[in-house]
Amino acid sequence: MKRFFTILLSLFATSVFAADRPNILFAISDDQSWPHAGAYGTNWVKTPGFDRVAREGLLFRQAFTPNAKCAPSRACILTGRPSWQLEDAGNHMPFFPQKFPGYVEALDRKGGYYVGYTGKGWAPGKALDAEGKPRQLTGKAYQKHKAKPPAAKISSNDYARNFEDFLADAEDSGKPWCFWYGATEPHRAYEYEAGVKKGGKRLEDIDRVPSFWPDNEIIRNDMLDYAFEIEHFDHHLVRIIEMLEKSDQLNNTLIVVTSDNGMPFPRVKGNAYLYANHLPLAIMWKEGIQKPGRKIDDFVSFIDFAPTFLEVARLAPENSTMASLTGKSLVPIFQSEKEGRIIAERDHVLIGKERHDAGRPNDWGYPIRGIVTDEWLYLRNYEPDRWPAGDPVTGYLNTDGSPTKTWILEARRKGENSHYWDMNFGKLPEEEFYQLQTDPDNVTNLANEEEHQEAKEKLAQQMREELLQQEDPRMDGKGSIFDNYPISTDSSKFYERFMKGEPTKAGWVNPGDFEKENPKDDQ
Repeated sequence: MKRFFTILLSLFATSVFAADRPNILFAISDDQSWPHAGAYGTNWVKTPGFDRVAREGLLFRQAFTPNAKCAPSRACILTGRPSWQLEDAGNHMPFFPQKFPGYVEALDRKGGYYVGYTGKGWAPGKALDAEGKPRQLTGKAYQKHKAKPPAAKISSNDYARNFEDFLADAEDSGKPWCFWYGATEPHRAYEYEAGVKKGGKRLEDIDRVPSFWPDNEIIRNDMLDYAFEIEHFDHHLVRIIEMLEKSDQLNNTLIVVTSDNGMPFPRVKGNAYLYANHLPLAIMWKEGIQKPGRKIDDFVSFIDFAPTFLEVARLAPENSTMASLTGKSLVPIFQSEKEGRIIAERDHVLIGKERHDAGRPNDWGYPIRGIVTDEWLYLRNYEPDRWPAGDPVTGYLNTDGSPTKTWILEARRKGENSHYWDMNFGKLPEEEFYQLQTDPDNVTNLANEEEHQEAKEKLAQQMREELLQQEDPRMDGKGSIFDNYPISTDSSKFYERFMKGEPTKAGWVNPGDFEKENPKDDQ
């Protein structure tokens, strides 16, 4: 009898899908925090493409990457596994292990899909097959067409026109397709004041500056330049959606729009606070989502995308050649007609990080694990004696160069203001605990407050138990393995080479970011 009901449920699940397997469009910006899209009520960022996907599909209000840096975040998306289950690929600039195929490779080899991408796929790092050839982790590259960008530093890639080429090839193949639209915006660098001078924005458009930065003209300009680049990503998304509409493919295309990690500003990208890991997410699939226009409060992790794509493509995970999936499919949310919290168990996510950009002695990382709920953010910093953003003498390499970074560094050097430096670059305690409703910027650490000890310990225990189940090496005292994985770029041993005076490259930070010496712990 149990088997009979299982078969019935399976048939019901299949029946809600369209007769044909859907096409899959995965659109991902590079370094965009929640809530920086119009659908979330942010008026100083104009995103009609994202807003349409949310309006005609689902708007997710609790979507998180497990690891807020480009390469490990994208590895989680592709494999359906958190970064602590990905060995080398849990780091930034890694060698991607062959043992972890991604969903694009699976749909190509086993699912009968035509696959491709434009812009930025999985990066930075090296992913080679058994013959030493580059793996097509996001499919065949479509990069031919260029266009004059609206500002300096914005890519000349005509993403939408390259998608048009892909669409023609996919039609010729006769297969359903899977496409990765990976913009390089709003990744730095930016043309300063482009948001105002070319985007028609005003400094007063910004409703609030996060409390961990000063509120002044420099920071507001930096934020508006970031907004202008998000709008470039969204402009191409609009064009792509229009192409799908004109070719009569929109109804049976599953469209997912998100970003890989938070904005490239101090205390955000590369960290583990809310602005770093909490990301925009809208999903549209006209023939597969019930009651569009809903707002979803279920916690979603990026490891949930791969199992979702396999399910809608009707490719069983055991037949996909992929390693076991830790994430859970979002299809039950698609099939529901409810708003808010739909699946009770989706009430939290796990986050963390290991080594991001080089710049510490011995290529060490900054290991963190954390858990996020509606009310709390708990973080455990496993090596609090290390510098969170990288050693000051090597330019705080885990924070991109920017006007905001420069202002904070210069204010401290001049003796005018060290408060913002402390919040953005200073060393951290072993535990952090933030109440999200009253402290969305995560600036008041309650970890040592007596009245919150029970809540903190409960979440710390829950996090540890789940990470043990997921065989996180950090839980068994073997976390140093992440420090010992090799770096795939010439950033390897950056600290040692820099201190010896050897030529080194760190093009993502400014020359003025380097300190003469590391501050003492008591300063």
